[in-house]
Amino acid sequence: MEFAPRTAIVTGSDSGIGRATAVELARAGMDVGITWHTDRDGAEHTADQVRAEGQQAYIRQLDTSDVPGCGTVIEALIQDLGGLDVFVNNAGAGDGRPFLELDAETWQRTMDINLNGAFICMQAAARHMVNGGRGGRIIAVTSVHETQPKVHSSSYVASKHGLGGLIKTIALELAEHGITANSVAPGAISTPMNGREGDDPEPDAKPGVPLGRSGRAVEIAAVINFLASPASSYVTGASWVVDGGMLQMGPMAGAYLPSGEWRQSGKS
Repeated sequence: MEFAPRTAIVTGSDSGIGRATAVELARAGMDVGITWHTDRDGAEHTADQVRAEGQQAYIRQLDTSDVPGCGTVIEALIQDLGGLDVFVNNAGAGDGRPFLELDAETWQRTMDINLNGAFICMQAAARHMVNGGRGGRIIAVTSVHETQPKVHSSSYVASKHGLGGLIKTIALELAEHGITANSVAPGAISTPMNGREGDDPEPDAKPGVPLGRSGRAVEIAAVINFLASPASSYVTGASWVVDGGMLQMGPMAGAYLPSGEWRQSGKS
């Protein structure tokens, strides 16, 4: 049966990539479940944009550091929507602490938010898709640091490596049910998480990025929309890097860095 998605959940969709994704999926004809952690007003704004596209929007608070409670929130949103075809795991956080100063509590919280909570959410979504028998799409927003390290980000990088590995594994296990699983790995994107309030690229040039600028949240959302669509039917277990060419600059950047300042800076 042709996959025809009509319902989606996007976690962490009160701003940034999550909001852009929710709106993009609404334009594709999907009703959207929206989650927020601390910014309910932001979630309401996203919901307004989804409804402006002629689709239904439902809002629930989700704290992915509350690992046992994550699944209940997802199941409630599935009930609100009347089903689930697409699940986008976008909620996440970083801590920016050097390895030698990283305490166990901070490490555990970052792992809970980015990996353990994501596992519970994706499992709840996948179980519903399997029981529904109509296939589905599971998409995780990771980072270029899913594959490459970053100073002062031990727990963040480890959690994103783990999330990428989890997606590849569930892609194998869920394929027989017609469910695909892929990750999208953004580079430097202009979002509130990266200190940018709007969706426009940073005004200062990004010389380490071949395209010379940071990315827009809508540019990530466009790739997620493809992976959520019938057109991606033969794509699973893949990590889609959306970074303006940043990852290709490893040797070039290493050869031309003017100082060792990078050792003290956690900035991408």
